[in-house]
Amino acid sequence: MQKQLPLLLLSGSIFLFSKNCEAQDVAGLKNIQVDHLTVSNIKDNDNQSLHLDKTIPLVDFELNGKYCTPSHEDEWQQKLAVSFEADQGFSPGFKGMVSFKNISNDTITISNVVPLGRSNDKVFITGFGDNGLSRTHLFLPNRKPVNVIVPDNAWELGFSESPVNNNLSVCALARRVRKGFEKGSMGRFETTLYPGGSVSYSLYADLYKGKWQQGLRVMFQQRSLYDVKTFDDSLYHRKDLEWIRKSYVVHLLMSWDNQFYDSKDHTYHVINFLKKGLPLYGGDDVVGIWPTWPSLGIDQRNQFDLFRDLPGGLSKIKALADSCHKMNTNMFICYNPWDGSTRGEGHLSGLADIIRETNSDGAVLDTQGASSHELQAAADSVKPGVIMYPEGMAVPRDMQGVVAGRVHNALYYAPMLNLNKFIKPEFAIFRVAEVYKEPIRREFSLSFFNGYGTEINMFSPGMPANLDDEYRYLGQTVRILRENATNFTGKAYTPLISTNRDSIWVNEWPSASKTIYTIYSIIPGGYNGSLFEIKNKPATHLVDIWHHQELNAKPDGDHSLALVQTDAFNSSWLGTNNEGAVDCIAQLPEFLNTNLSGDILTINADKGTEIKVWKGVPSYDTKPVVFKPGMHSIHLTDLFGRYEGKFVIQLFNEDELLDERVYEIAPGTPRLITDIEPTVPATRVLNGMVTIPAGSFKFHTTHGDDFISYPNFNEDSVYQMPSFFMDKFPVTNKQFKEFLDATNYQPEDTANFLKNWINKNIPVGMENFPVVYVSYEDAKAYAKWAGKRLPSEIEWQYAAQTPHLNEWPWKQKNPVKWTSEVVTNTLTVKKPAGIDSTYSNLGEGKMYPVGKYKRGANPYGLQDLVGCVWQLTNDIYQSGSYRYILMKGGSYFNPSSSWWYVQGGPRPLTYRQFLLRVSPGFERNATVGFRCVKGRR
Repeated sequence: MQKQLPLLLLSGSIFLFSKNCEAQDVAGLKNIQVDHLTVSNIKDNDNQSLHLDKTIPLVDFELNGKYCTPSHEDEWQQKLAVSFEADQGFSPGFKGMVSFKNISNDTITISNVVPLGRSNDKVFITGFGDNGLSRTHLFLPNRKPVNVIVPDNAWELGFSESPVNNNLSVCALARRVRKGFEKGSMGRFETTLYPGGSVSYSLYADLYKGKWQQGLRVMFQQRSLYDVKTFDDSLYHRKDLEWIRKSYVVHLLMSWDNQFYDSKDHTYHVINFLKKGLPLYGGDDVVGIWPTWPSLGIDQRNQFDLFRDLPGGLSKIKALADSCHKMNTNMFICYNPWDGSTRGEGHLSGLADIIRETNSDGAVLDTQGASSHELQAAADSVKPGVIMYPEGMAVPRDMQGVVAGRVHNALYYAPMLNLNKFIKPEFAIFRVAEVYKEPIRREFSLSFFNGYGTEINMFSPGMPANLDDEYRYLGQTVRILRENATNFTGKAYTPLISTNRDSIWVNEWPSASKTIYTIYSIIPGGYNGSLFEIKNKPATHLVDIWHHQELNAKPDGDHSLALVQTDAFNSSWLGTNNEGAVDCIAQLPEFLNTNLSGDILTINADKGTEIKVWKGVPSYDTKPVVFKPGMHSIHLTDLFGRYEGKFVIQLFNEDELLDERVYEIAPGTPRLITDIEPTVPATRVLNGMVTIPAGSFKFHTTHGDDFISYPNFNEDSVYQMPSFFMDKFPVTNKQFKEFLDATNYQPEDTANFLKNWINKNIPVGMENFPVVYVSYEDAKAYAKWAGKRLPSEIEWQYAAQTPHLNEWPWKQKNPVKWTSEVVTNTLTVKKPAGIDSTYSNLGEGKMYPVGKYKRGANPYGLQDLVGCVWQLTNDIYQSGSYRYILMKGGSYFNPSSSWWYVQGGPRPLTYRQFLLRVSPGFERNATVGFRCVKGRR
């Protein structure tokens, strides 16, 4: 036999590349220098020679399971002849035919044909392992191979890419050709050739710019794997069919399932079934009913007769469909194209009649992987928006006639990445999951990672005890899918972007306004750290929308490193449908302007349709407080009570998430829960009050023991204070008696009320003493009667300190020193030293009439600011399960036998002391009084 050349293509042969104008501006390729299945040099349309960094094979392959490459042709040329023929008139891109012929007397097997060859430094797709249904893998440099789903008619495909220069690369696709196949048998992934047998592979190639995913995009998305020359996407432009793209949860129920109809109580329960799903996963987008197989054929009734014989007939099914629609759930019926031996009835007319009489919204096409124009036309003749839903996944050429499909559960332990989604991102995909078998969290995770929905197939009986937990996890995933559906159906989707860690993968889903990143990890110990780069964009921020926390990304030039967190799981779950964990990062536009100051949350947004404020992370079993876009200022405690934790603010446009902000209140954080109640402004100084002029004020505080935390949300904030009036002295017994006589005020809780008075009368000589044994409520009642109010802590401190931020009311010549007095071997108390006793009571333990220490007045004329009585402010704080009022000024009483005591005596004007709230009676005591303020016109 005459020896055949391994490749019938000589040096100087030409590959004609057309200019790719579909999605990128890339110059066409004119020729490639080829020598025995290898390529080293190419020329573009401008006749510019581009030399490859290294020689690459045109193809490599496996012969009888052994890797073969042109550089080792002496190892296989005795058994195999390989020839090549270019299709000179093909476009877009390049096409040629690689043919393999068995020239030996043995039976041989050809598999894993990879165009441009495979190597450790490039990305390629080929078969790996021995899985009978899922052998296709995507190989990334220095990473574990990724099992991928490809169309059912392309399991044997090969893909690879190679750089040409810094900006340009070439991508190539190899697909087996059935026409002309001789003497052998075809398996899913390999071809067996008998002696003299032959098989051919179409080799397609083109140029692209960018990362390897752009080359994959050319072959898969722009060229649809060359299944069709021009893709007819007219169905995808129909508005009435678009709803299925934003559907993510489907349940299929057989009619004898008591969750659909219970033969015991003769009642339909499907609506209750749907209601149960609402708090778990937000309800079903579709519920499908199935009264046919495996009952069909037991008698002469056809598939449509079985619908008609359901309890209550078709009118009852229509009523159920109408009830489903009120719950925003669509109803599908089933269609069995193989039903040809029962009562004769036209399939198209029968299907149309059942859709009409049940008002259903779609048909599950049993055993089919595609639809037909006739089926869609039959449905369209009834009403718009009816979806044909095949049992399998349509291959690219069939995607022209159907807009939805399934990842069939015959493919157990599904591959991680579904490249069918990359071919047509707007094609609605649903992964079939069966809940009765085992925990299936991995199924929900991979549907989420791949940006599509889940069909929970309930055909096999069985309801595991943990099903509600599985459904809640499903709810976490589908909430993100539903709220970002525009991203998950966009053509700019990029799979498997670069990461700095193996065994954890990231898909990128851009849209015009935001980008979503889905993350899937099989690291049992979990992951917490930077993982991938995100390009910095003006007026955007990063939010982990799985855990609902804002991220402080690490900047690195024009990119930031995204911080990712995935949960740990038991390592024994690896290789099962319970393995893995997910995360999701969003780069969102800064449409929400928010601020949390203490308990007050301010929100401003001028876009969207509604703002949602969540107590804790969003979930389907809780409800947010909803506002219209605009400016809002809210007290969190008014809306959410004593709750401490995470607050999530989300901006939506209809169902689409626009922006998210997150705040977290740590347990025990003090929050101001009182508002300032306005008074009628005065135009002149009232008797007993002084004018506090307007000014700028930097608020800074000090305090003693902070076992119970003091608030710090506004520490060192600068305030522009308006002018107001303040009482010159604390309110006296005489003033309070005037209030009682005028109003007959009587508190609900009378315990300790004016305890130091005698028979409701002021003790003789104490008329001008500060009133004590009054509660916060008593003080507010007096202030309201007087046309005044209690001051806020900021107002009290500003009036006392003045804009000069004086530490004491008077001008202190020397700094006050705090001396430590030893009480026991371990306890000390601190007392102020260096204060002139003519300025203030130093904590002698005796109350006195107001105005006694005139030298202690501050520049505005306020007296008895310190060392007199603790003075209530308007400010009540909530700290977890505690509440307290803030007081100022210290008091005449200063216990000294232990530092555990509340420290009294004169205290600096910055000092604050809480009065813990129990009851008015408990809070009334001998050292607490108050003074009032009033607005100024």
